[in-house]
Amino acid sequence: MNRHADRHTTQHTARRTEVTGAGGVRLAAWDYAAGVTTGAPGPGPYGRRPGVLLLHGLLGRASHWAPTARRLSPRYRAIALDQRGHGRSGKPEGPYAPDAYAADAIAAIEQLDLAPVTLIGHSMGALTAWQCAASRPDLVAAVVICDMRASALGAAGQREWEDWTRSWPVPFDTLADARRWFGAEDPWADPPNPVRGDFFAEVMEERDDGWHPHYAPRHLLRSRDPWIRDAHWDELAQVACPALVVRGLDGELGRAEAQEMVRVLPRGSYAEIPDAGHLVPWDQPEAWYAAVEDFLRRALVEPQAAGSAESC
Repeated sequence: MNRHADRHTTQHTARRTEVTGAGGVRLAAWDYAAGVTTGAPGPGPYGRRPGVLLLHGLLGRASHWAPTARRLSPRYRAIALDQRGHGRSGKPEGPYAPDAYAADAIAAIEQLDLAPVTLIGHSMGALTAWQCAASRPDLVAAVVICDMRASALGAAGQREWEDWTRSWPVPFDTLADARRWFGAEDPWADPPNPVRGDFFAEVMEERDDGWHPHYAPRHLLRSRDPWIRDAHWDELAQVACPALVVRGLDGELGRAEAQEMVRVLPRGSYAEIPDAGHLVPWDQPEAWYAAVEDFLRRALVEPQAAGSAESC
């Protein structure tokens, strides 16, 4: 692994580590807590901070997780991964499928020595998280599933999403133009949301002719193809570790489906955050932190304490 000190587009100094994903793709893993002073020892054995790997969604990048990583860092070793096709990771022509994303995440867990790890995923990252937990229970201690459906999306949803990405008026002349369009002018932004504008500004990069998303829309569409036809209920039933399903009250994951996911998960629990849409961790960060930290305390700290007591 090659270690680098790099300045990210958020202007925060972070430590970047390169790992090798499935098929040899280069992946960038970011320690956004590199400059945070660790206080009390972590809840792991001998004070070792348990690993946390944060997985962004299809339209995201690792830097979106910087506030969460810094919040968790005093007690957990929190690392965010730029998934293939995103951020500073490699952008091959393929494959872009759930099993490729999951294989990349497993490679990062193993190469960064994060196991037993808690996987925190938003949208597509949540799908990756529970697939890793189902296929490699030896590596995963707990899972946080944020606003990702287990049901198949359907072809109509894919066509709508393709129309939306084609409507982006790229290139944007300025980063402020991109922020304003995604936050207020995008017809799919209902209602307008400045948090949404900030979220998409984070994934823009400047080129000779203006500002473009750092990912290729064709790669995003390939990533979504399996969601059209595939449901994931059987995979959820195989997640043996503690799992938290988080939804925003106005998110894409409906309450009934979320509660059914909790029922199917062998050790599932549920958190609903008011005044939040699909971008739960950014719409309501304090409520998000509270839900995640409470879950981690119950899932990781208390079982370890019970185990120590039983061994006395």
